[in-house]
Amino acid sequence: MKYAFSSIYFFHNVQIVYKRRTETCVFSGYKIYPGHGKRSVRADGKVNIFINKKCERSLKMRRNPRDIAWTIPYRRKHKKGVQAEEVVKRKVKKVQKFQRAIGTHSVADILAKRNQKPEFRRAQREQAVKAAKEKTREQKAVKKAEKLKTTQKVSAAAASKQKAAKPVKTQAPRVTGRR
Repeated sequence: MKYAFSSIYFFHNVQIVYKRRTETCVFSGYKIYPGHGKRSVRADGKVNIFINKKCERSLKMRRNPRDIAWTIPYRRKHKKGVQAEEVVKRKVKKVQKFQRAIGTHSVADILAKRNQKPEFRRAQREQAVKAAKEKTREQKAVKKAEKLKTTQKVSAAAASKQKAAKPVKTQAPRVTGRR
């Protein structure tokens, strides 16, 4: 933001400077200092600031500021010595690549893993898959054995608890006088 010193006051021998912002003309691109220019608000809420009536009328007549020689947009478009006003681009620092340890793995471990041959990796992967399958097989076998033991215990307990079933007597239907 650019400021213009619009008023300077002295209070008890202390200088007080009020800064007011400079605006830019919507049409011409010139600076508008405080106390100058004209604002107009459109129906959609956009505020247009003009430096003078000439700019306001030109915009209302739908003139393109890039086609009018005295405006700043024209001078920018046609490269007419406005380079000094344009903002100088800062040099962006290049990002440097840096290798460092990740978690518990050191840089040497990471580099060794990266430089391994694909055949070696494939063999390692197959070996790991075999080991995992064998482990699951063993776990299944252990579970099966436990299941057999529990089923045997349950069947033995059920056999000992079973007693001879008594025949259930069926009663003759009651006969009553009413029906």
